[in-house]
Amino acid sequence: MPTHHVKSAGAMSRPNLTTPMATRLVDLMRRRGLEEGAHVTEQWAADELDVSRTPVRKAMLFLAEVGILDRVPNRGFFLARDAGTLSRPDLGEGEDVEQAAYFEIADDYVGGRFTGSFTAADISRRYRLTPRQADRVLSRMEGEDLVRRRTGGRGWEFQHVMATVDAHDQSYRFRMIIEPAALLEPGFTVDAEAFAHHRQQQEALLHGDILLLPRAELFQVNASFHEMLVGCSGNQFLFDAVRRQNRLRRLIEYRHQLDRSRLAGQAREHLRLLDLVESGDLKEASAFLSAHLDKVRSIKTGIAGGKG
Repeated sequence: MPTHHVKSAGAMSRPNLTTPMATRLVDLMRRRGLEEGAHVTEQWAADELDVSRTPVRKAMLFLAEVGILDRVPNRGFFLARDAGTLSRPDLGEGEDVEQAAYFEIADDYVGGRFTGSFTAADISRRYRLTPRQADRVLSRMEGEDLVRRRTGGRGWEFQHVMATVDAHDQSYRFRMIIEPAALLEPGFTVDAEAFAHHRQQQEALLHGDILLLPRAELFQVNASFHEMLVGCSGNQFLFDAVRRQNRLRRLIEYRHQLDRSRLAGQAREHLRLLDLVESGDLKEASAFLSAHLDKVRSIKTGIAGGKG
């Protein structure tokens, strides 16, 4: 039994290295000013990044999966777009101080290192912010229903949000009840404009956005996809339930997005789901959505359990 646990943890830890290595490679290509069509070799990248070729190859395969590199059989990898377009808003060297503090606070809360009530001065001191920066970070978190002012207006406290593996697992099981059922509601109607918009967003994920979008925006793209589907049911109660789940799970999902190597498969399943719904086969679409949520639940609960 202990041997199995170690093996599982190892299997989960390896993909975690893919995202940071891919990010380093993107930064390298941008610094070198590589243009669309440039040949990117494993040996060049390994030499420049001072690592072995094995992690570089995994990163390059991931970059090919998300549309940043093209993989040509027997020839290798080629840049699919000018490197100058490959910006990393929340992970680059010039990361915004407030954005960094926002995620540091979120990680500390989910990791159990930040408990109880606090003041803006506490935030300023603990996360090396000016008073104005601390106020802006707290205003953003308040706007996203993550924190609230304490009764009487003295200090702040976190809203009830998911911060444990068990709660996250239960959240997905709840969604497996609600979301597939929404597709079978008698009032379900496809919103053609919304479907086209979300199809474009999911396709963009497979053309680089999986790695390039900030964590908050990446979460919003996928959360709003599920809200849109349930909203098409015409049942306000189901829609409100899913929207509340998305608010509650926001912080723990931010932590999961440190590793983005599995998101390409999820984007492809989202596109398949749109195809099924638009074809009119709502029963199959409902079953597919249930299986999709269960797969993501299993992966993410395993990741959180391995880390915790």
